[in-house]
Amino acid sequence: MVKYIIRRLLLLIPTIFGVITLVFFMIALSPGDPARVMLGERASAEQLEKLRVELGLDKPLLVQYGIYLQRVVRFDLGKSIATGQRITDEIKSRLPATIELAIWAMIFASIMGIILGVTSARKRNSWIDYTTMGGALVGVSMPVFWLALVLIMIFSVQLDLLPTGGRMNIRYYFQPITNYYVIDGLIIFIQTGDGKFLGSALQHIILPTIALGTIPLAIIARTTRSSMLEVLQQDYIKTARSAGINEQRVVYRYALRNALLPVITVIGLQFGLLLSGAILTETIFSWPGIGKWIYTSIGARDYPAVQGGIIFISIFFVLINLVVDILYTVINPRVRLQ
Repeated sequence: MVKYIIRRLLLLIPTIFGVITLVFFMIALSPGDPARVMLGERASAEQLEKLRVELGLDKPLLVQYGIYLQRVVRFDLGKSIATGQRITDEIKSRLPATIELAIWAMIFASIMGIILGVTSARKRNSWIDYTTMGGALVGVSMPVFWLALVLIMIFSVQLDLLPTGGRMNIRYYFQPITNYYVIDGLIIFIQTGDGKFLGSALQHIILPTIALGTIPLAIIARTTRSSMLEVLQQDYIKTARSAGINEQRVVYRYALRNALLPVITVIGLQFGLLLSGAILTETIFSWPGIGKWIYTSIGARDYPAVQGGIIFISIFFVLINLVVDILYTVINPRVRLQ
């Protein structure tokens, strides 16, 4: 088990190095002058040159690359041009919002996707199967920004049931404890009995969760159905049924556990993709997370912020894949033996 994890960790090193290299050169070779962005159009040539020297932009590109690698190794992603704050501090302050949204979206997508996939596999070629898979196809096909706007129009504008954006009602004086607002609201409810913060946090997260989780839900449902159909045809499932074992036990204890391996792969990959896909969702719902921050940084040509944000998301995605690989060994012992 330990050797397996160490081998996977060693494989991450060239992947992370490649991501850092690709991000640096994509940003460095893009048009625009960071010094001009920082100082504005009225800055003099002397001021621009002085700032370029301070930022190291006067050095050859490969030298800049070497300096950047040294800083990344020390977990120093530089400072934001727009705010002057350290990139690591900017990410740290916005990470809880993105993680909270991604987790809720993944919980919604995983539970509903697995339930729909198993039901569709058990009712193969029935109207339930056709309806479920047709809905999954529609879910995959819908753009996130379009679905988000439709949800806002229906549930916020027309029905006035849910807020259009943000994480908490601005009329409440709310002091975060963990910066995960649902957890904070639950803590306050347990301590004081006041449930308005928990209720507001849940109301604000419902629409972003549905918008962000619909596409992963559809993919998980289709993957679960395909995997379950394959497992249900295996001899040991037929033997279990012929032995008179309860059908629910056969499906959910024997078949589903063996069908979960490809499903977990999809869940892990989709969770990583949610962090990057959250850019549109966070922007539309004014969700103060990393995605919205990167979008704003791109508009302001804040190159250090864009570099830092993309590198963080990429590394997070790679680490999620590592967690998925480790989960393989828990669900399927044959992976450990191999």
